[in-house]
Amino acid sequence: MREMCCDWWTGCLTFGVSLLGALKQEGALESGSALINHSMALVQRLEALFAQGNGSDVALRVHTANSDEVKVIQAHTLVLSLQSEAFEDLLQSRNSSVLTLREAPDCAAVFEKFIRYLYCGEISLRLEQAVPLHKLASKYRVSALQHGLSVYMTQHLASDSPGGHVVGWYQYATQTGDVALRDSCLQYLAWNLSSVLHSREWASLSEELLLSLLQRSDLILHSELELYEALEAWITQNQPGGPTVESALRSIRYGMIPPQQLFRLQKQSPLMLKYYESVRDLLFLAFQFHSASPIQLAKYFDVNCSIFTPRNYLSPAWGSQWVINNPTRDDRSTSFQTQLGPSGHDASKKVTWNALFSPRWLPLSMRSAYAESSAMLATRAAASDGTGHPRIIVTPATSSADFAGVSFQKTVIVSARQQGKPVVRHVYNFHQSTEETGDFLADADLQRRASEYLIDSSLYLHIVVKPLYHSLIVARK
Repeated sequence: MREMCCDWWTGCLTFGVSLLGALKQEGALESGSALINHSMALVQRLEALFAQGNGSDVALRVHTANSDEVKVIQAHTLVLSLQSEAFEDLLQSRNSSVLTLREAPDCAAVFEKFIRYLYCGEISLRLEQAVPLHKLASKYRVSALQHGLSVYMTQHLASDSPGGHVVGWYQYATQTGDVALRDSCLQYLAWNLSSVLHSREWASLSEELLLSLLQRSDLILHSELELYEALEAWITQNQPGGPTVESALRSIRYGMIPPQQLFRLQKQSPLMLKYYESVRDLLFLAFQFHSASPIQLAKYFDVNCSIFTPRNYLSPAWGSQWVINNPTRDDRSTSFQTQLGPSGHDASKKVTWNALFSPRWLPLSMRSAYAESSAMLATRAAASDGTGHPRIIVTPATSSADFAGVSFQKTVIVSARQQGKPVVRHVYNFHQSTEETGDFLADADLQRRASEYLIDSSLYLHIVVKPLYHSLIVARK
């Protein structure tokens, strides 16, 4: 059982809060005054009033749609009217002491839980109850509960459930226009796509959601080949129409798949064999991409199109994981290698990168006045009072003529543990023209052992380096 408690004082308790607030202000102004607070006792009595049904003046008859099941709940007009404008309208128009309501099965199952919330402002729920409770809160215009449930869902995207729940919550948020929840679900799926691809939830994606994800460059996954194989499994299971299959296949970035794997797909993938003509031009372009240098390619093609743009790949060729134990202690550094570019032409060329992490470092604008000496170390120590924040710098160890036509976008992925499971907590992007990103972990409190940015007191980073090809600038004659 996962519990969510929404501490609130609305409706029938609003007056009590206002009164208590006034008493607190009075106590602050007049020395010698005191505050007597029995508010919790009031909540307990209201909860007992609901549980026992004493003094009830209305019976709620809740009919379950497409069923003979009927629940009768004894309630009080005053409480319902104060907490819900919708109930106030319904109760004013009734002709008897019975108010008949009809609810969908999932909503009827949690209706008593919903009414209890109106009395005591507290609710316990499981993952599968979040949507039906949100439906009731929306239908009866209980905005505090609506907001509380939206926050609950946003905070429990990583929770385990047998068939997954993020896709269902995304679809519900889309239907109801809850933009914040919809975007949170979409970001969670994009940032944790590699684990989603291998879960039961992947098969439940709608066509709209699938195509939306395939367009994104911020997907975090092992490789583009992993995405193709997952797409093939999704199509096999869901059997969408031809236009959807073609759109999905044309969203795969074939240039990011090694040529030997592309040859294998051409000959062995049942999906590719069936729809080869739909993507033949993209495959031809991908093979050209793998056979030419960036500068040669830019002479004839628009290298800014998506087929040449990497996503956030976690395989070793694209970057390295970096686990920093006790990240508040001192500066750390590491080195790693990536491929110069994803094309087969540059497959044997490597770039060595140096990464430096500092738990408390001054901004670049403040560093220029200090040399890298004991004075700089003293400056870092002085920054420990809160004037600086964690910094990470990623730079190439050397420069090379091979860099011509290529720039590098660096992405730092920060993982954390939510609901007992490692998930991506934040993603930071910065370009080769800058050696660091100014907002890195700006809101993180790494001093706390229970910080949401740490896993077992360690900072889990993954640095991804994405080569981007430049378009040639043609001079006018």
